[in-house]
Amino acid sequence: MEQLDRCSDMDRAWVSEAITRVSADLNRSADTHLLPFPLPPAWGIDLYLKDESVHPTGSLKHRLARSLFLHALCNGWIRPGTTIVEASSGSTAVSEAYFARMLGLPFVAVMPASTSKEKCELIEFQGAACHLVNDPAQVVAAAISVARERGGHFMDQFTYAERATDWRGNNNIAESIFQQMSRERHPVPTWIVVGAGTGGTSATIGRYVRYQRHCTKICVVDPENSAFYPAYESGDWSTVTGKGSRIEGIGRPRVEASFLPSIVDKMILVPDAASLATMRITSELLGRRVGGSTGTNLWGAFALIAGMLARGEKGSVVTLLCDGGERYANTYYNDGWIAEQGLDLSGPSQTVQEFLHSGQWRP
Repeated sequence: MEQLDRCSDMDRAWVSEAITRVSADLNRSADTHLLPFPLPPAWGIDLYLKDESVHPTGSLKHRLARSLFLHALCNGWIRPGTTIVEASSGSTAVSEAYFARMLGLPFVAVMPASTSKEKCELIEFQGAACHLVNDPAQVVAAAISVARERGGHFMDQFTYAERATDWRGNNNIAESIFQQMSRERHPVPTWIVVGAGTGGTSATIGRYVRYQRHCTKICVVDPENSAFYPAYESGDWSTVTGKGSRIEGIGRPRVEASFLPSIVDKMILVPDAASLATMRITSELLGRRVGGSTGTNLWGAFALIAGMLARGEKGSVVTLLCDGGERYANTYYNDGWIAEQGLDLSGPSQTVQEFLHSGQWRP
């Protein structure tokens, strides 16, 4: 049997201090705003955006990164000087780089070469390194290789996202949503709509809803080229697309271990043009830029609300504002980039505008 490299008293003291410092961030930044989205009051349906862009690192992934660091520290995987390596489409790496810098640890972000320049700059601002991979399907393998070469720890968000978060409470995102909704006219949401990158967020919310015995249903929206939706539809969890998602932060070329289909009530496939058209319209309505995955979330939310209207139902729907649009100035908000991708936003834009005016959904 391999001899374990046991932790010294000095290392144990460092780990204790590291946990204290990461936990302190929870007290400073655990909660985020719940923003009402402007829908006609006569519809009797309220839509809310949980604004995760206000975290210190600017996205929903701040929660995940904090949980992953605490999980790895408590498991004895991180010690003084450990190089942290992560496979990411950008936002998780930004957040993990923040916590690595907090603890004085080297950090390497292994990402698709298509990751926005703005995200790379945010990672490098934290003193971390970016390792770019041409084939998005090889990012995890490349991260494992980098961690092995450097004698570091591969954080592996895609495996540990659903394990690292306390889904029963502890002010996780689900508990925060329900506490904030408690004084609204429809306090228990009919639907909560999220995307899936690791699957950790949908797993946390879906488990919490069941644990608290709420009737809320979970809808997962999925972009083009992702394996989650076709696997969910076919029941074949070995489904692989071999392609990366253009909507950064969500969608995977394979079904990841943290994705729990058993807690998902519905999945909606969202074309990339629809995600970006909805993103741009939302930015105009809110007076601030949001990211592409927020557009994906809202396209799904609009479809569900239109169905509720058609059935004469009242209620509320909650989704996430995952990150700000400033990270995508040279891509999603750049008309030249949109044209290069062969995307036409006119049709989806018309669909969204018609829905916001009449409640009709004709994609």
